[in-house]
Amino acid sequence: MNRFLILVGALCLLGGLGWRWLARIPFGRLPGDIHIVRGGINLHFPIVTCIAISVAVSALLWRLRR
Repeated sequence: MNRFLILVGALCLLGGLGWRWLARIPFGRLPGDIHIVRGGINLHFPIVTCIAISVAVSALLWRLRR
């Protein structure tokens, strides 16, 4: 468990340091994501992005367990 927490912390640190480049990845703006703009309020529901990330992580974990 300790190694897992250290790994998660290191990934968060790397993600924070590389945010400028990670922001250019088109995730969050996939077709099927809902974006509503009304009266100065922006609501963004990244439904398809969440599904894509969930499938990728599930496939990765399934592959690592074998």
